[in-house]
Amino acid sequence: MREGNYINGKWVASQEGIVYDHRNPADLTQITGTWPRSTAVDARSAIQAALKAFEGWRRATVYRRAECLRKALSLMRERIDRIAAVITAENGKTLAESRAEIVSAIKEMDYQINEGIRLGGRIMPSEREGVLAYGVRVPLGVVAVISPWNFPFNVPSRKITPALITGNTCILKPAGLTPGVGAEFVALFEDAGLPEGVLNFVTGCGDVLGPALVEDPAVKAVTFTGSTDVGVGIHRTAAKNLTRTQLEMGGKNPLVVLADADLDEAAEAAAVAAYACAGQWCTSTSRAIVEQSIHDEFVAMLLERVKKIKVGKGTVPDTTMGPVCGKGQLAGVLEYIQKGKDQGARLVVGGSQIKDDELAKGCFIEPTIFTDVTCDMAIAQEEIFGPVLSVIRATGLDDAVDIANHVRFGLSSSVYTKDIEKALTFVERTEVGLTHVNIPTAFKEPQLSFGGVKMSGCGLPEAGDTGVEFFTEHKVAYIRYR
Repeated sequence: MREGNYINGKWVASQEGIVYDHRNPADLTQITGTWPRSTAVDARSAIQAALKAFEGWRRATVYRRAECLRKALSLMRERIDRIAAVITAENGKTLAESRAEIVSAIKEMDYQINEGIRLGGRIMPSEREGVLAYGVRVPLGVVAVISPWNFPFNVPSRKITPALITGNTCILKPAGLTPGVGAEFVALFEDAGLPEGVLNFVTGCGDVLGPALVEDPAVKAVTFTGSTDVGVGIHRTAAKNLTRTQLEMGGKNPLVVLADADLDEAAEAAAVAAYACAGQWCTSTSRAIVEQSIHDEFVAMLLERVKKIKVGKGTVPDTTMGPVCGKGQLAGVLEYIQKGKDQGARLVVGGSQIKDDELAKGCFIEPTIFTDVTCDMAIAQEEIFGPVLSVIRATGLDDAVDIANHVRFGLSSSVYTKDIEKALTFVERTEVGLTHVNIPTAFKEPQLSFGGVKMSGCGLPEAGDTGVEFFTEHKVAYIRYR
């Protein structure tokens, strides 16, 4: 593994020489790597390298750019096991979950390469004789990519691929909790022969590097995935230079279960989407909103599944849920669990840190279910980002939709029902960027855009055809030839 910043085609230390240790969330006594705690000076060096490389990269044909990206994609396929091991060591996911993330990244990258090749202009008739009128899309320039720790490999793939294929140059700032995963991603492009300066990489604290990247007028766009509070701050700062932003932020995703639903499928969907990756998907099911008449039966079926979850280190084959990603995340989730208790929710299962045997060295939390949750409780309103599911009673479809929408977030939702009228009514009324019928809240595919509404998203969404659209701007030409 390369342990350093990657600027202008070279792996380098921070100019001030300050470093930090990353620790495995499954065993905090294990240091997985030592990384630069970069400063604004390092960020500026990366920006200058990207600026220098931009003209040459933008002038390369899209087929030349695609050739280089496809080499990186081929290496990605070859290195799945190696990259998965780094994801598990830094994030805590099971190896199966880490491999699944890489497979998803491969699909995202392959789709966006082809979207870039298909990105053409548009010829329109002119009212004047002898005039050719057309529009094309051109790259923005230098773009900053600020990626999260929960999907530290897939999200950079989803963001950087469309940026590069359309002719932009990039600076990747990975989450401080997953620098090694970001380095593995960048190494693919280095080994694929990407020209110097086209992709740069700086590690360190977001409070330092974020402003340095967002405030610089040379940076023409910022794409960010992370918390809503940080995203709002980025948007506010970027507005000073009219810098384009793409923000994918928090969620409080509801899974609505109506009385006519297949309860086996609904309970399975809730268990999978609430506890996969320790509940740390932005699209994880955080609230199960269940019609009153089947509430108790649903909870019993859900409880059966949750009790079968095997919590442990991600490297152990029979583990089905790993730790949360670090001490800060551990403390935050436990704080929300305590708020749930204090505000009168009923703790059905879980609710504690696991301190048995070797797990005591890590950040392990029991899969947790609360019932008797009301809409005004913190656990029903705020993003917990951990293995905690709140079950809320509803009197029917209208009440369930009102409860589902009664949050500031709007990322993902799902409804389980056999009634097509109720299903389509829910799809029409749910206030989210992506919704589902009889499918878990976390499901997505690369051919459609991905992003939220309300306080979950801002700007053009990622993926689909908006993936490449975000990284380009319109240019129109009128040519008098006769």
